[in-house]
Amino acid sequence: MGIAVIFPGQGTQTVGMGAPWRDHASWSVVDRAESALGEPLSALLLDAPAEQLSRTRDAQLAVLLASLVAWDAVQEHLEAPLAFAGHSLGQVTALIAAGALPLEEGVRFAARRAELTQAAADTHPGRMAALLGASLDQAEDACRTAPDGCWIANDNAPGQVVIAGTPDGVKAGSARAKELGVKRATPLNVGGAFHTPLMRTAADGLSADLSEVALSPPVAPVLSNGDAQPYTDADGWRSRLAVHVTDPVRWRTSMETIASMGTTRCLEVGHGTMLAALAKRTVPDVPVSGVATPGDLPALTEVG
Repeated sequence: MGIAVIFPGQGTQTVGMGAPWRDHASWSVVDRAESALGEPLSALLLDAPAEQLSRTRDAQLAVLLASLVAWDAVQEHLEAPLAFAGHSLGQVTALIAAGALPLEEGVRFAARRAELTQAAADTHPGRMAALLGASLDQAEDACRTAPDGCWIANDNAPGQVVIAGTPDGVKAGSARAKELGVKRATPLNVGGAFHTPLMRTAADGLSADLSEVALSPPVAPVLSNGDAQPYTDADGWRSRLAVHVTDPVRWRTSMETIASMGTTRCLEVGHGTMLAALAKRTVPDVPVSGVATPGDLPALTEVG
């Protein structure tokens, strides 16, 4: 059985999502992350209020840690995965899980990534909106005809594309999408136009930082959000991780690639079921199991 492990990104965080893991041995991952950053982090998983979890840095660290704690517990139940992938921030989680990034260095990189993208968002304010029921062609048309900067940020699944750009650009793109027959354009509660050219300064900063990051070949291929292809090298991730913040997330194509590799099941590791829902729309013949709490672990005997 070929199992691909997939990790969620920002937007899946909820208050108290790490509480079920507090007394589990895998909570040691949080202790290691706190030592790496030199700051307390456990509250992000236990009792941080929703307002705090809406902030880019806190949200991303919370999602990353929730997934890494769950992955630490999953490993002993799972044979070698066929591949790893992660949605947006989840790509960093996937690289840590696959052994390409050491945990401590990966946590420091994720924190730096969040800081640089938020700084870029503060300098170049932007918005994001989900076009529900939109085809990729409709989304491209909406962005192309919108003045003042609008781009596709996430191609998540058939009927779900996210656009992003300047506030005026996204407003115009959303209006054009409705003219094209798109069911709904829903603004997203995020702090910037992520995965667009408005993040260029963040990409430049990450490129400089990544020259000092220790990278190793992963234990199994890791798919890149940028081109939806699997990679087994180490150094190529320096450029992929830098441009990742400006390039769109090609998650629909990534799931199609995972299916073409012979995957018979995906395992979503971390809080929520967002990726399972997207997979059902993209590759319905590939079932998705999830591990979000310790209570999900016994079912892994049937999966792995």
